[in-house]
Amino acid sequence: MSDGLEDVVAAHTVMSDVDGAAGRLIIRGRSLDDLAGRATFEEVTRLLWDGFFDHLPADLAGPLAAARAEVFAEVSAMDTGILALSPIEAMRALTARLSDGDDLATALRLLAAPAVFTAAVVRGQAGEAPIAPDTSLGHAADILRMLGKAPNQAESEALDTYLVTVSDHGLNASTFAARVVASTRAGLGSAVLAGISALKGPLHGGAPGPIIDMLDGIGGAENARPWIEAALARGDRLMGFGHRVYRVRDPRADALKGAIRRMGTRAGRLEFAEAVERAVLEILKAHKPDRSLDTNVEFYTALLLEALAFPPSAFTCVFAMGRTAGWIAHAREQLAGGRLIRPQSVYVGPTPRAAA
Repeated sequence: MSDGLEDVVAAHTVMSDVDGAAGRLIIRGRSLDDLAGRATFEEVTRLLWDGFFDHLPADLAGPLAAARAEVFAEVSAMDTGILALSPIEAMRALTARLSDGDDLATALRLLAAPAVFTAAVVRGQAGEAPIAPDTSLGHAADILRMLGKAPNQAESEALDTYLVTVSDHGLNASTFAARVVASTRAGLGSAVLAGISALKGPLHGGAPGPIIDMLDGIGGAENARPWIEAALARGDRLMGFGHRVYRVRDPRADALKGAIRRMGTRAGRLEFAEAVERAVLEILKAHKPDRSLDTNVEFYTALLLEALAFPPSAFTCVFAMGRTAGWIAHAREQLAGGRLIRPQSVYVGPTPRAAA
């Protein structure tokens, strides 16, 4: 058995199927191509939660908007100590103040929390007052408005596409962490906090921010090849390329590239990023021909969130805004039919010496 648990089946799930060989993602029986840019985040959340809550409304837009308003009351706890933390740590601390039940009302508040708290923290760290939710808006549009933007339809739809695209993705590290905690019957709040904590790591959700640093460091398309060659010579990892599961291009990358293109205001930045992407793929193919290293979701995540004026320090928080829907769905699925998760380990340490 490998240390990373590859090929170990830890759950049977109806949530999503990640086909790494074909580059295909299916969420509750529907392909990502069918959902991204076509279904809203509220609709995909309902798809994920269907069958796991009693009396689930046909439309979650209103209940989720009401939950944003409820959660905003906790923003008053945002003191200087919380604002001194990184955005993901501050958002996690505020989320920990919410109740830890297993009902739909708790789930909706937990889904609203990353959106409300991230916007408030970003503004607070910039010395600006938080903006209360507008319950007449859809979730994506209201996130941008709480951030201080006056979003147009294309920007709202781009963020909506992103939230849908990252809503669930198999038994990744944060989802597995959420299921483990859910299996103890600790409550949805504890499961979501476990997911946030796992997502925070740079090997999982913490990677998109450094992609902006890479692009800024390259500066222009003409510098791409020498910059990349130098980075590889130093042994640096190129963020945004390669994936633990996908052996071909991550299908989420193209969904997000399309969303950026539809925004229509970042053509120059997108063309530059595409030039960097081509250079990276060519160089990786030459340097590491035995490995399948293609573009992953993080590369165009960075471009999209930058275009929407999220600071790179908060990119992982935006990831959590979408993935919380999946964490909650998996937690409820675990509660419905799963036992306490308790894998075995193999002891490889020293043995006690026999008495003389």
